[in-house]
Amino acid sequence: MFNADDTVQSLESAVAFVNGADVDAEDDPLESVDALAEHYERFGYTGRRDGTLAELDAVRALRPRLRELLTSSRDDAALIVNAILAEVNAVPQLARHGTVDWHLHALSTDAPLADRILGETALAMMDFIRADEVSRLRVCAADDCDGLVLDLSRNRSKRFCSTRCTNRVAVAAYRARQAASDE
Repeated sequence: MFNADDTVQSLESAVAFVNGADVDAEDDPLESVDALAEHYERFGYTGRRDGTLAELDAVRALRPRLRELLTSSRDDAALIVNAILAEVNAVPQLARHGTVDWHLHALSTDAPLADRILGETALAMMDFIRADEVSRLRVCAADDCDGLVLDLSRNRSKRFCSTRCTNRVAVAAYRARQAASDE
């Protein structure tokens, strides 16, 4: 299983951004400027951060594009990655900061945060495409959820986007079994 830390971190961040639209506002990393700042710190972003509503709106606007990228077939994802990298004028470079050893950044640290997020996600998807690991990204198996799942398990068995969905499906299956046995 491919597990470069920066690749995994970028994809986990992108999944959290996309799934945040479908959760309670308090769990949404894009619910407020402060929530975005917490997400920025949690996922180890570095560089320019304006901390404005305009920046938050620009990052929020990425959600549909990130969803499209993360749910595309391998061949379609490759085309999207190439388009994104050209759009943000990516110049991949090695960086090392804090306790993080050498890793890739798509853009300079003074680029707008939304562009850096888009570029970093595209670089991470590039790694998944090259390693033929795109199938590790999929839509939640719960019938009433369209959240994304990043399955990093060895046996590719993760089916649900959250424990909430896992529990809801398990409870529904239990109740269905109980109802069938009562008949």
